[in-house]
Parts: sequence; C-alpha cells; structure tokens
Amino acid sequence: MTMKYFDLSNEEKKILDEFERGEWVEIKETKQEKRHFQRYASNTLNKLKNINIRLSLRDLQRIRAQALESGLPYQTLLSALIHQYAEKKIKLEL
Repeated sequence: MTMKYFDLSNEEKKILDEFERGEWVEIKETKQEKRHFQRYASNTLNKLKNINIRLSLRDLQRIRAQALESGLPYQTLLSALIHQYAEKKIKLEL
C-alpha cells in the first residue's frame, strides 16, 4: 500500500505535530457538548429574514476557522452570536 503525501499548511503541520506528541485529548462529555451545540443550532434555525452583510475577508476567514473548531457552519455561528447579543447575553465592546 502506498502512502499519499500532501503539502500541509503551517497550521496543519502544527496540528499534526501536536497530535503526534499526544497533546490532543479526547472529549469525554461528547453527548453534553453535542447537546450544547444543538441548542445553539436550534436557536438559529427559526429564520425569519435573510440578510446580506459585508465582512472583511480576514474576519470571515477567522470566523470560518472558529466555526470549524466548534463543529458548526459559520453562518450558524454568526447567527448564534447575533442572537446572544440581541438577548443581551453578550456585550459588544467598541
């Protein structure tokens, strides 16, 4: 069996190195975590209005990366953040 080699980005190389050193740990409470994110998703699925928003490419890339880490689509993550702000659960510092 031949092994395929891929060019990894610096971030991917860092993650691979951390994994190989055993720095990544299994999440024991996966059911609780899953319920946590399902709650966020269900709060955002009641769409009443679609909007268009302009973001810098840098901000969008960072949001997508954070959403990926959270296991959520980035639009769901943005919607959850807006919902939390609207419900005064989080504050915006300007």
